[in-house]
Amino acid sequence: MSSRILFIFLLSLTPLFSNGQVFDQNRPQDYTIAGITVLGAESTDVQAIKLFAGLKEGDRITLPGERIQKAVKNLWNQDLFADVEIGLAEVRGESIFLVIKVQERNRLTKYRFLGVSKGVGDDLKDEVSLIRGKIVNENLKTNTIFRVKQFFVDKGYLDAQVSIKEYPDTLLNNAITLDVIIDKGPRTKVKNIRFHGTEAFSDKRLKRLMKNTKEKSWYRIFKRSKYLENDLEEDVARIMEKYGAKGYRNAKIVRDTVYRSGPKTVDLDIYVKEGNQFYFGEIAWLGNSKYRTELLAERLGINKGDLYNKTKLEERLFMSQTGDDVSSLYLDNGYLSFSAEPVEVRVDGDTIDIEVRMYEGKQYRVNEVTVTGNTVTNDHVILREIRTRPGDLFSRSDIIRTQRELSQLGYFDPAQFGINPKQNPTEGTVDIEYEVAEAPTDRVELQGGWGAGRIVGTLGFTFNNFSMRNIFKRWDPVPKGDGQRLSIRAQTNGQFFSAYTLSFVEPWLGGRKPNSFSVSFQHSRQSNGIFSNETSTNRQRLLITGGSVGLGKRLQVPDDWFQVFFTLSYQHYDLLNFGNIFTFANGTSNNLAFTTIFSRDSRNGNPIFPSSGARVSLTNRTTPIGIRHLFDNNKDY
Repeated sequence: MSSRILFIFLLSLTPLFSNGQVFDQNRPQDYTIAGITVLGAESTDVQAIKLFAGLKEGDRITLPGERIQKAVKNLWNQDLFADVEIGLAEVRGESIFLVIKVQERNRLTKYRFLGVSKGVGDDLKDEVSLIRGKIVNENLKTNTIFRVKQFFVDKGYLDAQVSIKEYPDTLLNNAITLDVIIDKGPRTKVKNIRFHGTEAFSDKRLKRLMKNTKEKSWYRIFKRSKYLENDLEEDVARIMEKYGAKGYRNAKIVRDTVYRSGPKTVDLDIYVKEGNQFYFGEIAWLGNSKYRTELLAERLGINKGDLYNKTKLEERLFMSQTGDDVSSLYLDNGYLSFSAEPVEVRVDGDTIDIEVRMYEGKQYRVNEVTVTGNTVTNDHVILREIRTRPGDLFSRSDIIRTQRELSQLGYFDPAQFGINPKQNPTEGTVDIEYEVAEAPTDRVELQGGWGAGRIVGTLGFTFNNFSMRNIFKRWDPVPKGDGQRLSIRAQTNGQFFSAYTLSFVEPWLGGRKPNSFSVSFQHSRQSNGIFSNETSTNRQRLLITGGSVGLGKRLQVPDDWFQVFFTLSYQHYDLLNFGNIFTFANGTSNNLAFTTIFSRDSRNGNPIFPSSGARVSLTNRTTPIGIRHLFDNNKDY
């Protein structure tokens, strides 16, 4: 479409003649715009059209001239109109009246994806920028096709075909609907992976390193073959990491080639330049005064003659997962500004000498410790888990442990946990700010089922951040913030079965030490559905009532990962014609038990998906037989 400039002369003498003068299109004259009328604008604001055109009442323009042409071009550049005209409506001396006539482009009212499931269609909505009311032009359609194709290419469908059909919306003017028609075709699989230039590792070994990109095979079930460009990049990086770990310092992928080997398959050719294998030579330490060179070398754990591995060198210097790297010596002893830079100072054949240049700085002590972001959990619940105390030397391991303890509480989102150390170099102190973000902790359980001709219902509430001291003060909707746990649960199917449980846990009994206190109560009833006022010989019933009291303590020896829990529990059984489980059918029995649990839990990060550590426990449960006989009415076992 091309722009047009149309000067409209009304069929009357007034627009053509003014003060005895005739408007001459061949002789440019200056005029003042006395008025602008916009026609055809239904969805677009009239004032916005004038603004886009760059024309306004009171402007002096020359007719004929470039000003009108520029105004038309400006309106076209907005990509809002299918046609634009600017005409002259009337001339009065040196004053003129203009008409801007536009034909608006069609706008999108609705769209749908055809050829894919509803779930895939919902995912596509997040990928494309189709919004109700948006102008539909060729750029929009081209961009939509590209994004939809890329969506399927990223999932391994390299031959996906996408087209768009548009239909007028009969309910609205200048409105259309779009059908995005998709034929994703078969997923493209990898037929062969070939390595070129490799001697250090076999092709089979390198293929095993490729966790995402696998060759097509009939026996491959759990990891299907598919070609994804991003996955291939990750696998290539993993191969290079393996070469680096084996001393191939200069190894690199020269190129990788992907080409069609069939209608549904591709082949991969990966060209590798291995280079020579290198070894560590002398490792010198510069700038260390706090710790002896021998201690640093022992901590580093790399000896002359070991295979050169830059990744291992940096890990042993800065951040090993076990916290036994060189920097931990300094950062756990107040040296907050410590830094170390490993430099390759000499390469002799296949041997590389390293110089570790260190800056120890001075020791910092913790000044202030603050917590932000806790809107529900009370400060004292967080502060009692924090290991960094004012006056202590700065310690990175204490910060990491604090992060772990706060994550284990389950009250905060681990992904949003933040630590902001603020140094005060002149005073040699550091302020530490912990940022937390509250996460939902409470649970409501509501279940219903039908079986054996009856309904079974369950209702339960678990409050993981309860506050018992506010139970008579503040409900919003329940008392929260003190880190206590209250659980209430009831289950029943009417006259045949019912069970009720109540438990309460205080993790810091007294609030000064991490000694936990727990108490629970349980009661259940099973029967054959016959009520007690009926014939007793036909009624069967089992009542179980019990409770428990527990104490827990965090130990310091062998280390403070250890905990011990003691639980004293009691259960009372009351049987009536209920002989299919116990050795007696009528009477009562009692069970008193003492349980000891000795455990060590060093899991780090999210308690559901820990990144490291382990949990080990040893449980012993003892039932004193003499006490059991003392309380039992039935002595025949």
